[in-house]
Amino acid sequence: MKRKMRTGAVIAYLFLALVCLYNIMPFVWMVFTSFKTDKEAYAIPPTFWPQEPTLEAYVQVLLWTNFPRYFLNSTTISLGTALLSTFIGSLAGYGFSRFIFRGRATLVGIILASQMLPGVLLVGPYFKILAKLGLYNTYPGLILAFTTITLPFSTWMLKGFIDTVPEELDQAALVDGCTRLGAYFRVILPVIAPGMVATMIFAFLLAWGDLLWVLVLTSGEDMATVTLGLSRLVTQFRIIWPQLMAGSVVGALPPVILYLVLQNYLVEGLTAGAVKE
Repeated sequence: MKRKMRTGAVIAYLFLALVCLYNIMPFVWMVFTSFKTDKEAYAIPPTFWPQEPTLEAYVQVLLWTNFPRYFLNSTTISLGTALLSTFIGSLAGYGFSRFIFRGRATLVGIILASQMLPGVLLVGPYFKILAKLGLYNTYPGLILAFTTITLPFSTWMLKGFIDTVPEELDQAALVDGCTRLGAYFRVILPVIAPGMVATMIFAFLLAWGDLLWVLVLTSGEDMATVTLGLSRLVTQFRIIWPQLMAGSVVGALPPVILYLVLQNYLVEGLTAGAVKE
């Protein structure tokens, strides 16, 4: 019996290892290609290991293009979206969690259903709205647009986290003289901090990896992001593979670093939101 269990465990681990290898290989290929020369990148048959490793592609991307500007734009927009979406989502989630009113369940359902709408349907209306408000091709315009996209998910996530917080904490704060907002800021926010970090990470990643909205809601180089800058390395007649891979490696660093630094909060937040007392 124990031998069968061990055999099953070995098979399961081998399967998981193959799945991990399958998912990691594109990233490994991306990193190795970024260290290849242009000639080696187009070699037939292709090589896996760089025969003559070089940093030329990184130098070209970081010094000969506007990639540092793209990086700054992506960071500003993604951080602004994560902070604003999480803050507003926590307020909305607190309202849905703590206040009972007619149509609450219906409204929560509508918020969840809005996530099923493809973003391409909203690009046109947002373009017209931002143009009329003078927010086209600006940081505030892009942050507001991305916040609108991420807000339903943030609200739903944070409502689940707040549902796990006993209402007795709110009542104790109210008895001590706090207002509802005071109880929210002084009691609820510190308790749901891991959940807010998890929500911020999801909002950040969504804004960081978007291409469609940035392509429509910006013009020129000043507001271009990493994804838009990378797309410009794919031309009609040629794909500059080493530079494209080098830019992809640099562009992937912030999400990876963010996850590594905050992974404990992410796991704790997702676990807390999955359990309801």
